[in-house]
Order: sequence, then structure tokens, then C-alpha cells
Amino acid sequence: MFMSKKRKATHSSGVILNRRARYDYELADELEVGIVLSGQETRAARDGHVQLRGAFVTIRDNQLWLNNASFSIALHERGQAGARSIDTSPRKLLAHRREINALMAHKTSGKTIVPVRLKNASKYMKLIIATGKGKKNYDKRETLKRRDQERDAHKELARYK
Repeated sequence: MFMSKKRKATHSSGVILNRRARYDYELADELEVGIVLSGQETRAARDGHVQLRGAFVTIRDNQLWLNNASFSIALHERGQAGARSIDTSPRKLLAHRREINALMAHKTSGKTIVPVRLKNASKYMKLIIATGKGKKNYDKRETLKRRDQERDAHKELARYK
């Protein structure tokens, strides 16, 4: 009997989220930009082996760079099935000049540029970035309290349906 090889499950929604960004920042304007990736990095993103938590965007030489994003790249070494290496090197982002100028203006006003999600549904990989202002600890506690209250309210409403 021949057993067919199990197919690797790809990331189901085609989107990799940075859930921590909404918790740590008050996000405002979103912008969709391209990202320069190698073939191995693209495969890791399509398989969902990317983590945007702790990642940020900087502007160097009038270009956007994604820093600290973790790409878990598959190593193809003999005798090590499923071995992976984590790569956090900076990656260039592709945007129009007027968009970069607008982001530079936001940076000078004290805002941070944060990656929100990585879309890989189409032929190209797209990164959604947003400008945001960092939340204080009491703002974060307020967010948690409001979320708990909304969840309790939904449970009560569902109970009476």
C-alpha cells in the first residue's frame, strides 16, 4: 500500500494579523503597501509562518523598512524534517512617494507606523500599515474593561433569545 504524502495546510484566511497592535496603539490611517520578499519568505508567509508582533516600520533614505517581523523559514537539511530558522532582518516596503511623505509627516508629529496585517490572498503580498499613537497603561485597562462588559452584555442577550 502506498500512502500519499500529507499536504501542508496553508493559512486558511490568507491574512496574518498583528492583534497586539490594536491593543498597544490607537490606530488611525491605514495604508496598503507592497513588501519585497525572497522565495523562501513568500512560502513562509503563504503557510502562515510569520509573526508581526513587535514589528515596526522605519523610514531610512526616503524608503520604508519593516523591522523585527519574524519569518520562520524552512530549512531543507538532510535528516531534519520540518526544521525552521527564524529570520528577523529588515525588509523593504514599496509605496508611492506621496504616501511616504505623508508617513514622514506623521512620524515627525510623534506617531508610530505599525504593521497591522499581511495579506497573501492574491498574486502579490501586501502589508497593511497604520499610523498610531501609543496607549498608556490606563487606556489599555479601559479597553480590557470595555471588552469584558460587551462580552457579558452579549451573553445576557443571548440567554434571553
